[in-house]
Amino acid sequence: MKWMAWASLLISAIVGSGAGSPVFAVGPDPVQLWPQGAPDAVGTEENDQPTIQIFSPEENATGAAIVICPGGGYGILAYDHEGAQVARRLNAFGVTGVVLKYRHSPKYRHPTPLGDAQRAIRHLRANAAALKLSPDHIGVMGFSAGGHLASTVSTHFDAGKPDAADPVERMSCRPDFSVLCYPVISLEDDYAHKGSAKNLLGDRAGDAELLHSLSNASQVTAQTPPAFLFHTHEDRGVRVENAMGYYMALVKHNVPAEFHIYQNGPHGVGLADGEPGAQNWSSALATWMQTSGFLFDGTRAEVNGTVTLDGKPLRWGSITLESKIPHAPSAWSMISGGKFSIPAHRGAATGAVRVTVRNLGAVEPRATIEDAQVVSVPNLELQIQADQKNEFSLDLKSE
Repeated sequence: MKWMAWASLLISAIVGSGAGSPVFAVGPDPVQLWPQGAPDAVGTEENDQPTIQIFSPEENATGAAIVICPGGGYGILAYDHEGAQVARRLNAFGVTGVVLKYRHSPKYRHPTPLGDAQRAIRHLRANAAALKLSPDHIGVMGFSAGGHLASTVSTHFDAGKPDAADPVERMSCRPDFSVLCYPVISLEDDYAHKGSAKNLLGDRAGDAELLHSLSNASQVTAQTPPAFLFHTHEDRGVRVENAMGYYMALVKHNVPAEFHIYQNGPHGVGLADGEPGAQNWSSALATWMQTSGFLFDGTRAEVNGTVTLDGKPLRWGSITLESKIPHAPSAWSMISGGKFSIPAHRGAATGAVRVTVRNLGAVEPRATIEDAQVVSVPNLELQIQADQKNEFSLDLKSE
């Protein structure tokens, strides 16, 4: 029958065969992570060679890049909605999206996926100049089981081998930050994702010590990179306790982190476009990356000072220091009793900054002002110097 012949041709076209260079129908050409052949490869087919697709911004590139690990329970890869589409969204705010096609079951088990993710990070650092990337702004992102892989590379890393013959292997594989999207985190708790554990570990899925070492909330230390996480409350495929556990471990070890839980959305929402709440996670990520300083190559400095209003210390307010450098972070602080202090790690970008001071009133059991008021004059600027405390006294007047 004609339709059966057409279906057969279609299936053949989709599946393909042989050991030739991988061909992707959409997006940039894939790059093999080991051009001479991947370690531990059990064959020469396309799925035996891990690759990356590098989606570069067409404009306003910041130098930041994120290795994206699609989900799929370590058995498949959700390459569209948890890979290429996400890379394009990152491009919109100047970030290079690098989609990783890592090896997985049934042919590959742990530690092969981890090695592929580590190699991708090393590759970007080794080729940072050619790719116009900042080697200290390389992050990792993962969805579902890809989130487990991203959290694994964030807690199991090394500084590279300085004497390696391969220059890529000399690079550190520690990501500078991680983005974990409805991630699998635990392989041992009652909310663990058993399917991911089975696919990742095979006949070692009953090894309690191995399960614990890959339940990555238990592996967080003070050296774990900062993280942005999002999950949905109604996710029943991978329960929100996974992300909660990792976040709490970051808090315990004083690692900077931001965590968003959206009420609605099942497992596997990807960018969640059209869902009124969860669709906001990517814009929140862009803000977090800018606030954290991952979108610019400048320096930040401590800022301290006093603020008076009509000759009296400003009782309760806020101050914002906004850099003129594109993508640079703004610095912000509460003002209490006329004083403010911003530490260097979240300080102002050096150079000229625009200053906005808001009066929030007093801390009393009655309203003292009609509403929050901007009390700084328009175009008020300060000059922030590197490696200094940058102490300022602002004497402001009411209108």
